[in-house]
Amino acid sequence: MELNVELPDALANEAKAAGLLAPDAIAKLLREAIARRKQFDAFFATCERLRAAEIPQMTEDEIQAEINAYRAEQREKRDRDRADRS
Repeated sequence: MELNVELPDALANEAKAAGLLAPDAIAKLLREAIARRKQFDAFFATCERLRAAEIPQMTEDEIQAEINAYRAEQREKRDRDRADRS
């Protein structure tokens, strides 16, 4: 497919200098944009499923307890890995 795009001169010059107007570079930019769009759509679909599940909100203390538990778990894993290497 051939694609014609009109750009302001300054932007076109900057993009050309950065090597972004080459077909491979444009294809890479488009693939990355498509991937970001899919991630964005998936994120909001997940938000909608969570909203529909009507899960009660956590308190700040509950959130902090989860953070503390995660950090403790990570410390334990790190300590086990260090012990295994010794």
